[in-house]
Amino acid sequence: MKYRELGRTGWKVSSLSFGAWAIGGTWGTVDDAESFAALNKAVDMGVNFIDTADVYGDGRSERLVAKLRKERSEQIYVATKAGRRLDPHTAEGYNRKNLTAFVERSLKNLEADTIDLLQLHCPPTEVYYTPEVFGVLDDLVKEGKIRYYGVSVEKVEEALKAIEYPNVQTVQIIFNMFRQRPADLFFEQAKEKKVGILARVPLASGLLTGKLKMDSAFEADDHRAANRNGEWFDRGETFAGVDYATGLKAVDELKAICPDNISLVQFALRWILMFDAVSCAIPGAKRPAQAEENFGTADLPEIPADVMEKVESIYNKYIKDSVHHYW
Repeated sequence: MKYRELGRTGWKVSSLSFGAWAIGGTWGTVDDAESFAALNKAVDMGVNFIDTADVYGDGRSERLVAKLRKERSEQIYVATKAGRRLDPHTAEGYNRKNLTAFVERSLKNLEADTIDLLQLHCPPTEVYYTPEVFGVLDDLVKEGKIRYYGVSVEKVEEALKAIEYPNVQTVQIIFNMFRQRPADLFFEQAKEKKVGILARVPLASGLLTGKLKMDSAFEADDHRAANRNGEWFDRGETFAGVDYATGLKAVDELKAICPDNISLVQFALRWILMFDAVSCAIPGAKRPAQAEENFGTADLPEIPADVMEKVESIYNKYIKDSVHHYW
């Protein structure tokens, strides 16, 4: 495993870390015993950072992470998120009363005295123009309830606005072979301000595994079955906002240029790590075998420059026109 600085926190986190959305739910059937085995496999392989949220299985994911930390002796940093429990999910809901309640609930789920990293969970854009929200987070730091805070965003513009606040330590943003825009202006600005970047949805909701087909079926509670047009939440969360059939065509061309002896999953994850602004990518894993494939990628050699150029060409050919200007 390789490790990278996480912004100004002083932490060195595993370049491939564990995204715990899938073990909470909305990705089809999940088994807690298998999920726990996947978490342990990740730690066995050197993972020391886990990203979760209070809404992943209504606390199920946080509680599994708490169990892991109780049973392992290694230093494991845990990031969670707050805000999506709001119904309706409005900017006005990001107030002191609600944020404090969300934090206290997560502290209970995580069986912790302090949350290592709290992230606002893809709040409405207006929140980034509300300094009082970030003042509440500053107060929660002073109270010892959270150590650091950051944001999880949908759009590059939100990320750029967020890092204007001096105590925003991290930005979590969708970045993968099908969502390349963050590598432009935002990465440059984040590096300049020493803000950590968590690359989420690194496999484009499974498209970049190479295992999905035109007739692949998804369970009713799997967001990939019913969020292609944003029915549940931002449509850019599902398949990175890419049209499914078009994405499969692009995947076929990526398979053709995938280096020998590695899977398309590993190719996609290693591609993300070619960008030094990224602190870590956070693929999910519901089973130990998935964890082994994901986290073994950190030790793979760099992708040759000519192959990186081919990836960009495939993006330009199939993907860019439909996603680049949205997110």
